[in-house]
Amino acid sequence: MIEATSQVNAIRRQVGTRTLEAGEARVMTIGQTYDAPLEDVWDACTNPDRIPRWFLPVSGDLRLHGKYQLEGNAGGTVERCDPPRSFAATWEMGGEVSWIEVTLTPVEDGRTRFQLEHISHVAQEFWDLYGPGAVGVGWDLGLLGLASHLAGDGSGVTPEQSAAWTASPEGRDYILRSSEAWREASVAAGTDEAAARAAAERTTAFYTGEPAA
Repeated sequence: MIEATSQVNAIRRQVGTRTLEAGEARVMTIGQTYDAPLEDVWDACTNPDRIPRWFLPVSGDLRLHGKYQLEGNAGGTVERCDPPRSFAATWEMGGEVSWIEVTLTPVEDGRTRFQLEHISHVAQEFWDLYGPGAVGVGWDLGLLGLASHLAGDGSGVTPEQSAAWTASPEGRDYILRSSEAWREASVAAGTDEAAARAAAERTTAFYTGEPAA
């Protein structure tokens, strides 16, 4: 099994902003370097036969300007595609539209750096309540799935195991550590420490189903 602490520590997180036509948006950036070549990571992220093996079942047309739908989750439109280096798409869910941008970069020893930026207009009240972890913890779980898939040795967490694993002590520890890591990224971006800690506690409670401290 992939060790929770090591996986959380392998991920890099950053919180920032970007000015769009509709105003200032929040940007949550998450990245990890995988022991896999560029073409393999690209295929894992864009092949509709492989995406369900680490993330969620997907339908639609995964080509430029095509529309996609993740089962029980977001859908959207592929707005940019530059194989095998990057793609961008809308992320539409619950009547809200945000955007994701994925960039793959080859690094030394045949490894690949994966980076995802999630750009979203977030109501200040919601941000104050949950901070970046509301989205970030979900992506941490996604990167765990990708790490598990690319390892290819049965050591990770498959989508079929995900629900049971996240309810296990190890899964809850992973969520707690992920939420804490996003708290640190929020503080680094200028959020008050006490406010960031309270938001992280509420995010952890949301993902674990346990009351906030």
